[in-house]
Amino acid sequence: MPDDAPPLAGRHAIVTGGGRGIGLAVAEALASRGAVVTLMGRNENVLQTQAAELSLRFQVDVAHERVDVTDGALIEAAFQSAAARFGPAAILVNNAGIARAAPFPKTDQKFWREVIDTDLTGAFLCIGQVIAKMAASDYGRIVNIASTAGLSGYPYIAAYCAAKHGLIGLTRALAREYARTPVTVNAVCPGYTDTDIVSGAVAGISAKTGRATEAALAELIAHNPQGRLIQPSEVAETVAWLCLPSSASITGQSILVAGGELM
Repeated sequence: MPDDAPPLAGRHAIVTGGGRGIGLAVAEALASRGAVVTLMGRNENVLQTQAAELSLRFQVDVAHERVDVTDGALIEAAFQSAAARFGPAAILVNNAGIARAAPFPKTDQKFWREVIDTDLTGAFLCIGQVIAKMAASDYGRIVNIASTAGLSGYPYIAAYCAAKHGLIGLTRALAREYARTPVTVNAVCPGYTDTDIVSGAVAGISAKTGRATEAALAELIAHNPQGRLIQPSEVAETVAWLCLPSSASITGQSILVAGGELM
C-alpha cells in the first residue's frame, strides 16, 4: 500500500441503515477514507441512488444490498453476496434501527418485539455474519450505533432504552471476548440528531400535544447543553475514527456524541 494511500484503502465496510441519516453520513466518511462500501437497508431505490452517488463522488466501489435486519435468512444472503463482491467485511457499522414511543402500559409484546428485534437482535445477527472471519484475519472494526438512551433512561421509550442498553452490553461483552484478536467492538451514542427519526418524534409531540413544531423541537433540543441537534456528520466522524488502524487500542467503549447531555 503506498504511503499516501487513504487510511482505509481497500477495506470492505458494511453499513446497515445506510441509505439516509447517520448511516449515509457514515458511509460517506468511510468512503472518503478509501473504504469500499456496501450499503444495506430496506429501500432498494434509495440505496441504489446513494451507492451510485457515493461511488462517483469518492471514486471508490460502492454497492448495495436490500435487507431487513429482523430477517436472519435475508441477512445471511446479503452478507454472502457482499462478501462475494468485495471480499469479507473488515468493518461493520450497525446503524439500522427504529425509535418508537409509547407509555409503558401501551407497550404491548408486539411493539416490544419490533423494537428489540430491529435495534438489538438485528445487530447481533449482522455481527454473527462477520466476526469470526474478522478475528481470523488481520483487521476488524465493529461499531454499533447506540444512543444516549443506552446509557440513561427516558420516559415513554422503554423498549428503545432496553434495546440500546442491550446493544451496549453486547458491545462490551464482545470487546472482552475478542480482545486478543484484531477485532475492536465499540458503540457510538448520539444525542438527538438531525435525522428523519427525530423529525418524526417532533411531529409526534406536536400532534399529541397541539404545540407548534418549533416548540416541540425546542423540547428535544433542551436535552443538549449546546442547545442544538447533533449533525449526522459529527456522529460519522466519530465512527470513522474508531475504524482507523490507529484506533486499535480502543475497544469496549460507549462514546457519547451528545453536546454534553451526559458525561
